[in-house]
Amino acid sequence: MRLPALLLALLAAGCSGAPAQLAHPAAQSGIMLKGSGEFSTNDPDIITYDRGLVPVGAQANVTSESTAGRTLTSLMVENFRPGRAYGAHLHTKPCGPKGEDAGPHYQHVPGQVSTASEVWLDFTTDESGAGHASARHDWSLDSTRLPRSLIVHARPTTTSGPDIGMAGDRAACLTLK
Repeated sequence: MRLPALLLALLAAGCSGAPAQLAHPAAQSGIMLKGSGEFSTNDPDIITYDRGLVPVGAQANVTSESTAGRTLTSLMVENFRPGRAYGAHLHTKPCGPKGEDAGPHYQHVPGQVSTASEVWLDFTTDESGAGHASARHDWSLDSTRLPRSLIVHARPTTTSGPDIGMAGDRAACLTLK
């Protein structure tokens, strides 16, 4: 029987006493921000502002990993409205009782509204209300100025013109830690 290459590498690393080479880079150095749970109306870390768009039972999981000059941010949602498009962005402040408490969009280059500077995670849900999005950037998060939340917006992000970056009302918020 042949062992898969990954299992052989793990066994070799464990037997040689060498440090594991398969650990996630963000675990070795860099920044990792996470937030997850079921949206509520009474938990300030994961809150719903519009139950018509983010129903009871809606859940989200967001991770932003930054290392070696790159950042990968991933979002997965479940139990949202089926077949619907949403906007989602990282924001500068933690969630609060009102949507505007999360502050403006996080911008890698302050004042630059674009997919290159902001983290846009628009998604469309399937027939079960599940959706996902990811964004990759060729820059690292600054540990002195981190995004603190993810806001789910009522509509997809406008990608050009005078309303670039706009995505409608704030429907829900998830604090990043």
